[in-house]
Amino acid sequence: MSKFLTRARLLTILYAAAGVAAFKILGLPLPFLFGPMAACLIAALLGARMQGMGEVGVGARTILGVAVGASITPAVAAALPAMALSLALMPLYIALIGLIGVPFFRYFCKLDPVTSFYAAMPGGLQDMIIFGQEAGGDVRTLSLIHATRVLVIVTIAPILLTTLYGVSLDNPIGRPMAEVPWHELVLLALAALVGWKLFERLNLFGASIIGPLVVTAILSLTDLVHTRPPAEAIVVAQFFIGLGIGVSYVGVTLNELRRTVLYGVAFVLVLAALAAVFTEIAVLSGLAAPLEAFLAFAPGGQAEMTVLAIIAGADLGFVVTHHLTRLILVITLAPIAARLAGARKKTGPD
Repeated sequence: MSKFLTRARLLTILYAAAGVAAFKILGLPLPFLFGPMAACLIAALLGARMQGMGEVGVGARTILGVAVGASITPAVAAALPAMALSLALMPLYIALIGLIGVPFFRYFCKLDPVTSFYAAMPGGLQDMIIFGQEAGGDVRTLSLIHATRVLVIVTIAPILLTTLYGVSLDNPIGRPMAEVPWHELVLLALAALVGWKLFERLNLFGASIIGPLVVTAILSLTDLVHTRPPAEAIVVAQFFIGLGIGVSYVGVTLNELRRTVLYGVAFVLVLAALAAVFTEIAVLSGLAAPLEAFLAFAPGGQAEMTVLAIIAGADLGFVVTHHLTRLILVITLAPIAARLAGARKKTGPD
């Protein structure tokens, strides 16, 4: 067995594939996303030894970056000024999340100041864990809280999309590979690899998604590519994203389930309420259509919300622009806000 394909990884892939098969047989929605997520989550809670996909899993996320970049056409670029007012809601949205979330984790959940701060921030899962670790926070607690945030949002959002917005989740996710011109497939693959590794080399945030997004957007705006990645590639991305969420719970203890995961679920309810308020503000103000407003302010992970936007047939440029704005604001301002708020490594009794 190779160094990459360890026994734990092989079992993880088998669990995920079984989840896809089960969802397909039962006719459940989004089998390539929810199937792996549910199967790996159940296996993790039952104590199965699993392992994430490492660079392969990260690489799969580049497909979503390319998908978003390809949707940034000259028409979308021309519409950016029209998004200015709804984008201006993001700083207020983030500030309210922090003002509610930090005291919630600090005084109700009894977490330390650093962990409380980074648990509340609605940034990328990996970024918040890294920042929290560097500041002296509890990495395991941060991992579980943010994984729970993503898990709950990804699970509930499709239900709300179908019940409240009447959205069908069987929209075409892309053209079959056989229908995409070979030279565009080559350009999309190069955009994924070059963008990912360039941003990684420059130590920029979200390298696996933002890098491919930027490179592909340039190709799209210069009329070199005219299509998203093929449907087969989007399916692969869904598979690894679902698998990754489930694997996040490997090794979780009963005490962590009772406390940390429950904290995460409770906080998601708070986030959902805030997201609903800002969605209504955007819709009633005429700043966005209901579907786009819902997806733009849903506090899920960027990759997961991109998948849902594609499947729901939403305006991908609008949704992703808002999520990028949220992530950029959180990633650039969170460390500064943490220092100002006194969220730093403990040096003595609390």
